[in-house]
Amino acid sequence: MGEFFESEIIQEELSEINRMQEKIYGSLLAFGSMTRDQKIEHIDMLTSLLDKQKIMYTRLSLSDDPKAIEMKENLRKSVVMMGFPPETDMQFLFNSMHATIQSLRDYVDA
Repeated sequence: MGEFFESEIIQEELSEINRMQEKIYGSLLAFGSMTRDQKIEHIDMLTSLLDKQKIMYTRLSLSDDPKAIEMKENLRKSVVMMGFPPETDMQFLFNSMHATIQSLRDYVDA
């Protein structure tokens, strides 16, 4: 494991991201039957996860550790596999995802 991933802060943040992803994906199918408060809590967690992912991507972008560079490249490849063009600006993508989550919040609040 590279120097980047030896950082205790990075390890904790990646663990938290993974934990949040598992919780969100585990309850995704139940979203339609959740109460309004449960939906808001789910949306809040989505927002928090996206913020953490955005920060982690920025950290990866600032690192010259080969493993961090590899992880960043793998993330970019996964975006392409989701159907986005290879030149997609990741910050634009994060901002678009945030806007989508906000639209979901507005829908639940309506």
